[in-house]
Amino acid sequence: MTSTPADPAPIVACTISRDVQNFDLLIEDMETLLGEAWGDLGFDEALAFMTQPEAESLEFVAMAIDAIDEGEVAQLAHIIKGTKSHGIKVILIAEDVTPASLHQLLRTGADEFIPYPLPEGELAAAVERLRMPEPDPVADTGVPQNLPAKTKKLAEGGNGVLIAVQGLSGGCGATTLSVNLAYELATHVSGSKTPKVCLIDLGLQFGSVSTYLDLPRREAVFETLSDIESMDGDSFGQALVSFEDKIQVFTSPADILPLDIIGPAEVSKLLAVARSHFDYVVVDMPGSLVQWTETVLNDAQIFLAMVELDMRSAQNTLRLKRMLQSEELPFDKIRFALNRAPKFTDLQGKSRVKRMADSLGISLDLQLPDGGRAVMQACDHGLPLASHAAKNPLRKEILKLAEQLNAIGADDAEAA
Repeated sequence: MTSTPADPAPIVACTISRDVQNFDLLIEDMETLLGEAWGDLGFDEALAFMTQPEAESLEFVAMAIDAIDEGEVAQLAHIIKGTKSHGIKVILIAEDVTPASLHQLLRTGADEFIPYPLPEGELAAAVERLRMPEPDPVADTGVPQNLPAKTKKLAEGGNGVLIAVQGLSGGCGATTLSVNLAYELATHVSGSKTPKVCLIDLGLQFGSVSTYLDLPRREAVFETLSDIESMDGDSFGQALVSFEDKIQVFTSPADILPLDIIGPAEVSKLLAVARSHFDYVVVDMPGSLVQWTETVLNDAQIFLAMVELDMRSAQNTLRLKRMLQSEELPFDKIRFALNRAPKFTDLQGKSRVKRMADSLGISLDLQLPDGGRAVMQACDHGLPLASHAAKNPLRKEILKLAEQLNAIGADDAEAA
């Protein structure tokens, strides 16, 4: 008597990668989660498989990519679109991939994103979310959920503290400081009042605040910038995007705009409206000096200039000092922040910091440590350091700065 072998279990998931052996943690998690009910596909064969009968049982695919695959973003996007067209969910797993590529692939239709190396239990959690039933298009209130989010009504009568952050060299960490300082100010409760914080990205061409917080860029931003003269609190509120209901963000526009689309008068009104509705307004300045930089410098209570311990930062600081002093602008108002400062035990590095400050005639009291790889990962994943790496040394220093600012604000409120 001969026995008939049992039919193999249907394939419910597949990995799609250049070489799945490069993602050993993914293999382990797939085996733990699905046993033998999964397969592996290369990029070239993925879409062809989706048309086969064996693919009818697929629930999801896990596309794993790394930096080498960035040159094939168009092909990867085509695979995601094709997979979604068959009603199959897509989990994107990426290692060392730039934010621009991630943004493009996520916009193509990927349902979930997980960084690699995979955090413990994150793949299982993502699959569980994918398997949850689709929400009813009409909520309990009877309002269709696909309607635009309701704009948060802004309270008036405030006199917010204006904090501007200007980078004096490319990649010095100005936007990272802006984003994380705004978040720490909003989440650090002083007394019984939770501060209301607005983060404004004035990098009209290449501003990346929205990327660092994984926020959409609203068309209302361009409309607001185009007609600031008629802007009021309601129209300003429509251009804001909320991050975790903690901070309100005025992102850079979706398209690249000339820096002179707004002038000093428009910037002054934008900041005035923001300050009238929030306790703190943090402005991420563009890398270039523009005609309205003077406006922000004069209006800001705190103007932070980010530098690093290198020759380009020193030369740019010297050039900025000469320019401001020649125009009789308040150079002394600028507070310099040294990013990637040497460690406490690095005596030689400390000596270099002192020589740099003395030679430029500035103070470098605010020194931020190197947060390492975790900082770049947090930015790529669209999370503040407090959420991604709460014990990171850079996060701790930014938290101390936020606590100092909140303490000063509380003293000023009591005095008033």
